[in-house]
Amino acid sequence: MSLVSNMFIIFSIVSIVLYYLVPAKQKWVVLLVFSYLYYISGGTRCVIFLLFSTLITYEAAILIQNTAKKENGKKKAKRILILGLILNFGMLGVVKYTNFAVENLNALFHMNLRGMELLLPLGISFYTFQSSGYLLDVYWKRCSAEKNPFRYALFVSFFPQLLQGPIGRYSTLAKQLYEPHPFRMENITRGFERILWGFFKKMVLADWAAVFTDAIFDSGKYEGLAIFGVLFYSIQLYADFSGGMDVVIGLASMFGITLDENFKRPFFAVSITDFWHRWHITLGTWMKDYVFYPISLSGWMGKFGKWAKKVFGKKTGRTLPICLANLIVFFVVGVWHGAAWKYIAYGLYNGIIIAFSGLMANQYRTWKKALHITGKEEWYQVFMILRTFLLVNISWFFDRADTVGQAFSMMKQAVTQFQPSQLLLIPAGREGTAFTPYALLILGAGCLLLLIVGILQERGIRIRETLAKLPLPVTAAIYFCLLLSIGVFGCTAAARGFIYAQF
Repeated sequence: MSLVSNMFIIFSIVSIVLYYLVPAKQKWVVLLVFSYLYYISGGTRCVIFLLFSTLITYEAAILIQNTAKKENGKKKAKRILILGLILNFGMLGVVKYTNFAVENLNALFHMNLRGMELLLPLGISFYTFQSSGYLLDVYWKRCSAEKNPFRYALFVSFFPQLLQGPIGRYSTLAKQLYEPHPFRMENITRGFERILWGFFKKMVLADWAAVFTDAIFDSGKYEGLAIFGVLFYSIQLYADFSGGMDVVIGLASMFGITLDENFKRPFFAVSITDFWHRWHITLGTWMKDYVFYPISLSGWMGKFGKWAKKVFGKKTGRTLPICLANLIVFFVVGVWHGAAWKYIAYGLYNGIIIAFSGLMANQYRTWKKALHITGKEEWYQVFMILRTFLLVNISWFFDRADTVGQAFSMMKQAVTQFQPSQLLLIPAGREGTAFTPYALLILGAGCLLLLIVGILQERGIRIRETLAKLPLPVTAAIYFCLLLSIGVFGCTAAARGFIYAQF
């Protein structure tokens, strides 16, 4: 059930109406029932994995909390934690990475092992990470274990965020899910505005950009458009994922629930580190809290740091452990994105740039001082944004190509072949090549609108609050035009699901 389908709209309306009709104490039950109905609609077999993850982390959290209270219970609690994480991530590993491992074993040792014929459960990476984060938080005593299994099941399965996040934290999300939120028209209005904006991004920008991305990357007919292919993919990925987040956050707000923001204008980033503070924010903070810090503060990393200081000196020795931790984090990020070497290359590419930037930080400061650059100059900010945008788009070659080899081949074509006239040969929607110029114009206008909105938000202008202060007829007219534009300019090619729903 796609987030932009008519069925999902009906499903959401029914769930909202029932949520506000039932007694206060049963409101969370409505959310739980509709969450499981939503997930079952994607395939009944997939529910087994959701239940497994929920039950394992629920039981493990209670055991950890009860064991830790006992004398000398810390070691036993740690063993339970490790077992719970192994089972939870093991489920993800078996389902998502078994065939990848089999393929590589066959290639490496000339074997003929058979893979698994298993459809990847929707959203498995998201709810596995969310439930594992909860388990770690209970172990670190950041929150208490939930004793009611059904309430905990709602935390893991809350349907707006189930398939593509954002990855929630128990300490901030659970209380909101269990509270009986009263009906407020403001929540409905703000949710509708956010959903409408998400639909615009997805159906007008992402789906049109996908038409050109798929043609350039998949057909092999447009070698002179490689650089356009990655630019279109950049539009598609951002509009698809952030548009999906707008729909999810908007729908949750209709229930009175505030989810974490997952995007903060990432293409205004001035470095790759800054980009990851703005892109898929909840994944980045999850990795920071549950991977980066535990690795950085571990005993073996401390020993590595002491060795590095002896060999390379204090400054470099202090930086190397951070660089290594970043490389490990982004290796995990790559593996999280998918079971293929191209995703590992994607993760390591980002990790290497961030690690290298850390090692060169002092040198960068010296160069800037010698060139009399304070870093606040407007031209320098524009330069850093464009440089980061270039580096990010290089990473998209790994993310979008079918293989690492194809990614490098497309990179080569991007700098050796340039035939923009081939764009007009790509069929756009049902009308074919006759509509291609108009599709490109729609994309250009939509991107310009996103740019203007982003610039205003970067300058601290709260657009939705500003629109709310306008006379009601004016505000209504603006949103009516946005709704109309979705119907008039929306992609006429085959309907597409959200990219991250498959993670």
